[in-house]
Amino acid sequence: MPARKTKARPRQNRGVTVVARYDVAADAKKRINLRNAKTKYFHVKALSNGSYVLEPRVLVPPAAISARTMKMIEQSAANLKKGRASVPIDFASLPKV
Repeated sequence: MPARKTKARPRQNRGVTVVARYDVAADAKKRINLRNAKTKYFHVKALSNGSYVLEPRVLVPPAAISARTMKMIEQSAANLKKGRASVPIDFASLPKV
């Protein structure tokens, strides 16, 4: 039987949509089924066409936080450890939005 030549069909553009979004962290050995991962944390987008998009997530280095903010965080943590904290807030009394 002789081979037939067929015309190439143009690809149908079926608008790819995001099916799911979530964050994933590499383990201690930098594994999330990727080799040589440059970062530890990734944001994952699962697309409708079956592919995945991984975006690296970088935590803020401590030097990027101002000294004033760091001082306030340290004071708040110290007060919490000493038991100096307000009573719990009752959110049930607030109107739901």
